[in-house]
Amino acid sequence: MKDNSLMDWMENKLMPVLAKIAQNVYLQSIRDAFAVFALPVIVTGALFLIVANPPVSIEWGFIQAWARAIEPIQGQILIPFQLTFGLMSLMVAFGTAYSLASRWDLDDTITGIISMLSFLIVSFPATDITQVPFGDVLDYLGGQGLFVAILVGIVTAWIMRLFTQKGLVLEMPAGVPPYVTRTFRSLIPFFVTTILFWAIEWIVWSNFNVTLPQLVLDLFKPLVAVSDSYPAALAQIVLMMLLWSVGIHGMNVVSSVAYPFWMTQLAANAKAAVAGEALPGIITEPFFHMFVHIGGSGLTWPLVIMFLMSKSQQLKNIGKTSLIPAVFNINEPVIFGAPLVLNPIMFIPFILAPAVTTTITYIAFATNFVPRTIIQPPFTVPVFLGGIISTGSWRGALLQLINLIVAAIIYYPFFKTYEKQLVKNEMEALKDNK
Repeated sequence: MKDNSLMDWMENKLMPVLAKIAQNVYLQSIRDAFAVFALPVIVTGALFLIVANPPVSIEWGFIQAWARAIEPIQGQILIPFQLTFGLMSLMVAFGTAYSLASRWDLDDTITGIISMLSFLIVSFPATDITQVPFGDVLDYLGGQGLFVAILVGIVTAWIMRLFTQKGLVLEMPAGVPPYVTRTFRSLIPFFVTTILFWAIEWIVWSNFNVTLPQLVLDLFKPLVAVSDSYPAALAQIVLMMLLWSVGIHGMNVVSSVAYPFWMTQLAANAKAAVAGEALPGIITEPFFHMFVHIGGSGLTWPLVIMFLMSKSQQLKNIGKTSLIPAVFNINEPVIFGAPLVLNPIMFIPFILAPAVTTTITYIAFATNFVPRTIIQPPFTVPVFLGGIISTGSWRGALLQLINLIVAAIIYYPFFKTYEKQLVKNEMEALKDNK
C-alpha cells in the first residue's frame, strides 16, 4: 500500500471511527475527572512527597543534609501526601459524575456529591465503621479504588438523568428559593443511589468479606499487570501517534481508557517509595509525558531545532513560533503547522520515534538503570527538570537526553526529505511571482 493510499484509508475509514471514540461522552468525562479534579490533588501531594523523600541518589551536600534534617518529621510531612494521593479516587468519583452531569444538563455539583458519598459507602466494610481504622480504607480511596470510583460516577450520573427525565423528582411550587428547589429535586435520586450502593456493599461484604474496591481490584489484577508490560506500552504509544497522524488528540483518547491503570501503578510506586520498598510499576502517566512526549506528543523537540535551522522559510517560521511552546511540551504549532498531520513523509518518524523511545524508556526502568517514576509533574514541566522530579534522580534527565538524541537521529533524514520538497516548492513559487 502506497503512502498516499494509507493516508487516504486512515482519513476516510479509520478517522471517523476513532473520532467517535474520542467524542464518547463517558470517556471524555473520565478524562476530565482526572485532568480537572484529580490532577491538582496529585500534584499538590507530590510536592510533599518530594520534600519528604529528597533525591539522595544525587550526592550533593545540601541534599544529604536535607534528608537528615527531615528524617525525624518525615511522617508528619507525609500527611498531606497521604490525604491527597490517598483520596484520589474520591476526587475521580466526584469528577466523573460532575462531568457527565454537566454534559447532560443536570445539577452537576449535587450529582458529584452523591457520587462521592456513594463511593465512600462502597469503600468501607459493611460493619461497625467506628471500629475500622481509617488507614485501612485509605488505599482504596486512593489509587486502588479508581475503577470503582469511575463506575460509581457513571452510575450516579445515569440515575440522576433517568429520574430527571422521567420526572421522578420532587418539584417545588413557584416562589420557592432556587437553593431549596435544588435540594428537593435531588432527594429521590440521592436516596435511591445511596440505597443501591449500600446494598451492593453489604452483599459484597457478606459474600466475600472484602469491600467493593478490594473485590474489583482483585478481579482487575491481571489487567493491571498486563497494562504494565512492554507490549501494552508500545500498543498505547502507537495508537496515540496513529490518532495524532489523522488530527485526533491521541493522548486524550488513549488516556481516557489507560489513565486508571497508569495512576494505580503510580500510586503503588509512591506508596512503595514511602515504605522504602522496591517500586513495582513501570507504565505510568509520567512514563509517557516526561520521557516519550518530550516537547509534546511525538517527541518533536528535535524537530523544532531542525526547523529553526531549516533552509525552508516555512519550516523556519514554524520553528520560531514553536520554540516557546516546546519548552513547556506543547507542540500543536508543529503538528498542525508543519504539518505532521496527514503528512506522508513525516508519518513514519512521527510514529517510529515515540515507539523507539518507549522501548528505551521501558528497558531503562525495567533494568533499574533509571529509578521508576513516583511523581507526576504537570506535563508542562520543561525537559530535564521533569525527568529529575518524576524519578527523584539525575538519571531521569539523562534518559530524557538519550531519548532526544535518538528521536533526532530518526527524524533527521525524513526532515531533510521534507525540507527539500518545501524548498523546491518555495523556489517555484518565487519564480511564478516574478
